[in-house]
Amino acid sequence: MSRNLANPPSIPGPRPGRGDAVAVVAFGANLGDRERTIRAAAERISRLPLVSDVRLSPLVETVALRLDGPDPEAPGYVNAVALVTTRLAPGILLGMLHAIEDEHGRERHERWGDRTLDLDLIAYGDERSDDDRLQLPHPRAFERLFVLEPWLALDAGAVLPDHGRVADLVARLHDQGER
Repeated sequence: MSRNLANPPSIPGPRPGRGDAVAVVAFGANLGDRERTIRAAAERISRLPLVSDVRLSPLVETVALRLDGPDPEAPGYVNAVALVTTRLAPGILLGMLHAIEDEHGRERHERWGDRTLDLDLIAYGDERSDDDRLQLPHPRAFERLFVLEPWLALDAGAVLPDHGRVADLVARLHDQGER
């Protein structure tokens, strides 16, 4: 078999890498040392591959939210939001967030139940997904002050894709008497 070495077959070059995107990650914990857990989870996210920056909001205490509404009898939550600059694909980032929850003893027995750590991917740049495993933006973020207010504290110009400016969403919820 002879080959023409003057014109070798083209070999594809390396795939271009994904550019940086800013992911919005919401944190919540109502069991254990809540503040320590959230700070440790943020530190762990900062050490993920292809993550170049993590900015954590101030931590806020909130009443537990159940399927049927607020539950002041349940242990209170500490919540925060982080802006995560990353080149990880959104699905990969979400999988790594779930692994971090597991590292902190997260158990999934009851929907909206008590937890040592909850990490939600709220938004990933302008990307949208309606896949059952990855919904972007998060389908209930627009109605959750415990997500929107910490996010607004980090980025006064924040926009939740498909819902508008976070400042407007916060004002609307306050007008409706939400806490």
